[in-house]
Amino acid sequence: MWFSFWRSRDRFSLEELRYLTDQLQKIQIVNEVNKDFVIEALRSISELITYGDQHDASFFEFFMEKQIMGEFVRILKISRAATVSLQLLQTMSIIIQNLKSEHAIYYLFSTEHMNKLITYAFDFRNDELLSYYISFLRAISGKLNKNTISLLVKTQNDKVVSFPMYVEAIQFAFHEENMIRTAVRALTLNVYHVGDDYVNRFITSPPHADYFSNLVTFFRKQCIDLNDLVTETMRSAEPSTSTILAAVDEIEDNLYYISDVISAGIPDVGRLITDNILRHLIFPLLLPSLRIEVVNGFQIGAVTSLYLLCCILRIVKIKDLANTISAAFFCPLDAFSPQPEEGLNGNMTRLCCESRSQSSGSDGIVRQPLDAESLIKEVSDSSAPKTELKDVTVKNGCPGSRLELRGALLSHITTGDDVQVLGALSVLATLLQTKGQISAAIQLPSVHFSVLITPPKFSVELDESMLDALGILPQRKQHKKLLLEALVGEDSGEEQLFSSDNTSVKGGIDIELDGYLQKLKDYGISYFLKAGASPRAHRFEVLDALVSLFCRSNISAEILWDGGWLLRQLLPYSEAEFNSHHLKLLKDSYKYWATELLQEARGIWSDFLIILLSDEWKKCKRAIEAPSPRKEPKSMLLHSAKASAVDAVPPESSFAAGQKMSELVKVFVLLHQLQSFSLGKALSDQPCIDPPSEIPDCSRAKVAGLDASGPKPGAELRLDGAVPCRIAFERGKERHFFFLGTAIGTCGWIILAEELPSKLNCGIVRVAAPLAGSNPRIDEKHSRWLHLRIRPSTLPFLDPTKHGTPLKSKAKPFVDGRWILAFQDEDTCKVAFSMVLEEINLQSKEVERRLKPLVGLERAVDSADAFLCSTKSLTSNTAPNLM
Repeated sequence: MWFSFWRSRDRFSLEELRYLTDQLQKIQIVNEVNKDFVIEALRSISELITYGDQHDASFFEFFMEKQIMGEFVRILKISRAATVSLQLLQTMSIIIQNLKSEHAIYYLFSTEHMNKLITYAFDFRNDELLSYYISFLRAISGKLNKNTISLLVKTQNDKVVSFPMYVEAIQFAFHEENMIRTAVRALTLNVYHVGDDYVNRFITSPPHADYFSNLVTFFRKQCIDLNDLVTETMRSAEPSTSTILAAVDEIEDNLYYISDVISAGIPDVGRLITDNILRHLIFPLLLPSLRIEVVNGFQIGAVTSLYLLCCILRIVKIKDLANTISAAFFCPLDAFSPQPEEGLNGNMTRLCCESRSQSSGSDGIVRQPLDAESLIKEVSDSSAPKTELKDVTVKNGCPGSRLELRGALLSHITTGDDVQVLGALSVLATLLQTKGQISAAIQLPSVHFSVLITPPKFSVELDESMLDALGILPQRKQHKKLLLEALVGEDSGEEQLFSSDNTSVKGGIDIELDGYLQKLKDYGISYFLKAGASPRAHRFEVLDALVSLFCRSNISAEILWDGGWLLRQLLPYSEAEFNSHHLKLLKDSYKYWATELLQEARGIWSDFLIILLSDEWKKCKRAIEAPSPRKEPKSMLLHSAKASAVDAVPPESSFAAGQKMSELVKVFVLLHQLQSFSLGKALSDQPCIDPPSEIPDCSRAKVAGLDASGPKPGAELRLDGAVPCRIAFERGKERHFFFLGTAIGTCGWIILAEELPSKLNCGIVRVAAPLAGSNPRIDEKHSRWLHLRIRPSTLPFLDPTKHGTPLKSKAKPFVDGRWILAFQDEDTCKVAFSMVLEEINLQSKEVERRLKPLVGLERAVDSADAFLCSTKSLTSNTAPNLM
């Protein structure tokens, strides 16, 4: 009969649909003989139903009349071939996705056959079959609304007692295959956003509510896996960031999904997720990791913990979550000391629904049990011993060793390495970018006044009173707060608003913070507040840490810029917040780096110093005045790999000297700009650098006929003052040239030219190399030989298109060239040597002259000693390593 399938017939006709249906009804068992026909018939039916939905309603009327859905279920039961099951699931997915008629959707969902297909015991040992099944469920969820969802549930006494599509789907929510997890998440969100009260009560009732707890279980496991990857990368000789980036994407995708679940507005889900994140992730795992030392061998890295805190606060925008985490920073570290326990936790059971194992007729096909328990076991094994929050009672006046978590965070800034500093700054920046608004409507006799502050792009649901208590409320928001307090008649606000010392609330901790501190007791966490604790005191502690950071020379400039952004946010106007000690430290630090900068005027890359200064000036100004930090939190995880790639550069190469100069310039520019805005001065768009001076007519460059564009190969020049020499660029091929060293302003070259026989005392430029960094040296054994170092003509990292970057390409290390010039006699060699030194000196003096108004040359004589002396007074170990 299946051979007649291929007879000539109008493919898209009701007759074709009738024929296919009749043939399927005649099949009693699907075997190898008729399997291909069944598959093709199922595929064709999906095309015909889709066509009929758009062109002819009689197609779907026939579909209902013949109860073809029932035929699909029957075919599934009489078939053992996985290919038939695959095609049937695909057929149903295509039909559901393409149907536009509401009447047709209502019919499909209202028949008992739909739930029979959903609950059929497919053999999910076939991965492809599982993918098709999940796609089928997702197609159904795409058609859900308040009218259609009721067709897929079973109710009893106005209560949903069964929802097969949702229950079956969430069994695969934590499958090892990412595509399956993604599809299940999309399905659940489609269910949640319907907003049906009866369904919402069903999914938030036991055991289905365990799904939300298991989200945190799964996320916790991902956090531990991420930490393992970061640790392995830090220890690797050749670090790779690809695996970390993939893990970071997974982490952030999970958090965005959690955020989407919360935004669906299902009652109690936000509270349930908040409680689980705090109880099973934040308190026992992340916050204890902020301590520097490892406790009982159980610890994820501080860097991973700082990154995860940033992500959770940025993405999961729950007000109670953000405020509770912020309040926890006032608790002692001992309150989060990890202690062994037998299980991961008492509330995190296996995944939401126990898997079924059932037979269907005599086919022996069973639904495979899911790995809910194995997920819990895997998390348990990978993080043992487990933690339970330790109830610590601490009173005021406790020993100084009981460091607050907030103090531990600041200690990362003052004593941590690059990555720890970046992590701590990222947490403070994330908290500072609060979405909370200082908003008040104040009724005066004839005035209605309102003040709002627009939130940044990425914002945290955090009360600004919490920011104030932490000491990081931005200055502009403090002014708004004091203004509102003054307008409503609060004496303290009016007094501070119009006083010269209007920096912060001088009183104690805000009542809002006290409320969240009391909530911490529900989690077994006690807290203490130091005597005299106030927003003002905490604000000065933050300023102390930031100023100490700017006095450290072992922190990369890029990270110092991030600290500059944070300081700029806290103090956007003037020096009012700084005490004399802060100002002295910043000034001494600036003088030290100014002296270091001037030394670069005689360095290997002096010809690029002013160019680099101008470029970094604009970049730094944009960075510290930006509304948000330049880097995302994940940059802290990649910083170690980047640093390892940079460390691979030979320290004696000119490239290493260029990197050192670049770092120095960035630090100097930052400190210069911090000096300016701390003194209430506006930042200029360009650094204050003198213009180029006139080139004397008697200079070697002028005499040779060169201009500021420099020598070009093949160009003609005069050879007055040039010295004849020999050099071999290839073994056994010695060539004769005239050697000339020249400087024009801040630029300079060493030139090899061939004499023109036709023109007296003229030559053609054959080779030119940078004068700066040439490091001339007469050979100790051969007094007629002059050694010159030939560095690249440009800084490689200024032109990454040509040289690539250390992380993106495994380029060969930069190697400096060497010239050995042979002269006629010892005196001629000395003349050439002196010529190079003279021109280098002229070049360096021009660089110094142009930099003088920027660095204050006459005031930077004894800066290094002043800097060392001043930093000794810091309470933390922040003295720079000047070696």
